[in-house]
Amino acid sequence: MAHFEGREAVVEQSAPTRATDTMTYRVATDVRALRAFVSAGALERGLSAERVELLTLAVSELATNTLQHTTGGGRVRLWAESGQLYCDVVDQGPTRSLGRSMPSADAVRGRGLAIVEQICDDVAVLASPGETVVRIRLSL
Repeated sequence: MAHFEGREAVVEQSAPTRATDTMTYRVATDVRALRAFVSAGALERGLSAERVELLTLAVSELATNTLQHTTGGGRVRLWAESGQLYCDVVDQGPTRSLGRSMPSADAVRGRGLAIVEQICDDVAVLASPGETVVRIRLSL
């Protein structure tokens, strides 16, 4: 697995390597079903209810970006290892840049990644041939 300490990392490897209970969900159009999948999976892996709400919000923002800005949808992977919960949102869109500031209150768009960065313990962009992964981490 790629370990990341900074706010942005670009590495070749995008899939979890040691986790044995990775759950995957295909993002097509129903973000409500995705939220239920993420919430249930995070609770099963020991994330507190309060943190589950944050994770669900973050994944919802990322999946909405996938649906709005790419073709063909994407997928979400969720797993826990070493006291951490990881979630990848994978699509064929362009690499995202991190470190964004929150847009002004009158801005219509552009809050998704800024929200994700504020509520997750760590966020990274991982690049591999043909796909972009936004990986988020929350401590269990």
